[in-house]
Amino acid sequence: MAASYDSEPAWCSTTPRRSWRALSPPSAGGLKSVSTALDVLECFAVDSELGVSDIARRLGIAKSTAHRLLTTLCSRGIAEQNPDTGHYRLGLHLYELGQLAQARSILRHVALPILIRMAKITGHTVNLAVVDGPDVVFLERLEASVDLRILGHAGRRYPSHCTSSGKAIAAFNPEAAQARRDAGFPPRVSHTVRSQNDWDRQLLEVRRRGFAVSVSESFDNLASIAVPILDPGRRAISAVSLLGPSAEIAPEVERLARHVQEAARGISRAMPR
Repeated sequence: MAASYDSEPAWCSTTPRRSWRALSPPSAGGLKSVSTALDVLECFAVDSELGVSDIARRLGIAKSTAHRLLTTLCSRGIAEQNPDTGHYRLGLHLYELGQLAQARSILRHVALPILIRMAKITGHTVNLAVVDGPDVVFLERLEASVDLRILGHAGRRYPSHCTSSGKAIAAFNPEAAQARRDAGFPPRVSHTVRSQNDWDRQLLEVRRRGFAVSVSESFDNLASIAVPILDPGRRAISAVSLLGPSAEIAPEVERLARHVQEAARGISRAMPR
């Protein structure tokens, strides 16, 4: 059964609360209260609204502690309380800070004109992704048409083994490749990579061809082509990709890959050294 694009959560459900990181006490000089407050925010990665009891139970803290943390977060606009339900949700100020982080990304600033040009030339959706542990996060997504939202409200974080961008980066980034091995390969749709052997085989193919292809790996009946953006040491931390219906992408892989490769080279050259 095909994935429902509009029902996709904003957070990658296979790595909730960034579980790939070892949960440990704050390092020397760190504040436990700050760490716990951040854990509270992570709880909203999957659920849009939660009550005090929900958060206390998930984090293993007292309800009074959860309430104090939520009250503090609300006072700064990082969280807010729904007056109708009494439950809590992420606040508007957190959205503002997120927008600032995106706007101040040097990579996104450099890449955006090139992405716009590629979207116009190819007529397909274009993405810019960066690696984060075993996942990729899409910093920018330019839809092919305002009338055809292929991904709807699909999230911006995906396990790297489900995307061409993740494979393109991991093929030229040993740490990213290993992070995915350590996290495993949960299936998502019909052709998702399901084993380490398949993962390693596909990374070899990416290095041979210079680009990655995914067909029905994140969403059934969608295909994508990605090329890593390499630093001077030929290490990848980001990738540019093109996405569209499999019936349109698959027969044109070689031709479309050349456009994606040109875009990746342009972004790499434009990045400050």
